[in-house]
Amino acid sequence: MIEALTASHTTIAIAESLTGGLLTSALVDVPGASAVLRGGVIAYDTAIKHAVLGVDAEVLAAHGAVHPDVAMQMAVGVRTALAVDGVPAEIGIATTGAAGPDPQDGQAPGTAFVGLAIRGEVRSFALHLTGDRNAVRAGVVSRALTILQEHL
Repeated sequence: MIEALTASHTTIAIAESLTGGLLTSALVDVPGASAVLRGGVIAYDTAIKHAVLGVDAEVLAAHGAVHPDVAMQMAVGVRTALAVDGVPAEIGIATTGAAGPDPQDGQAPGTAFVGLAIRGEVRSFALHLTGDRNAVRAGVVSRALTILQEHL
């Protein structure tokens, strides 16, 4: 994936909530990632989703942080938050969800959303995973990488 991004000179920025840096780390693990990876924002606190990534406060108030619109807005917002010389990253990808063991914002553990902003398109992908907290977080990272690969 890093090779494909590098070959096409496509930059990527990552916004993470429940994955807490694991998705960014997965890309950093690949040699050459610095050519395309702008960085990551860990917006674990819901207020950071609004203040740093520009997620609409009304959406957060109405639905909480575990919602497809939040994932999409995080993906769009991180592109701008990590702009270089005023140029946003071409791709923004975001994760938000309930890792467990308790529900979050009325969503059951294992409920998560991946937001993807790429080529003028913004989408969210709903995930329903099982397992403990670590399994859910790892599953979200794995699925986010698959989603990214499928859309390159």
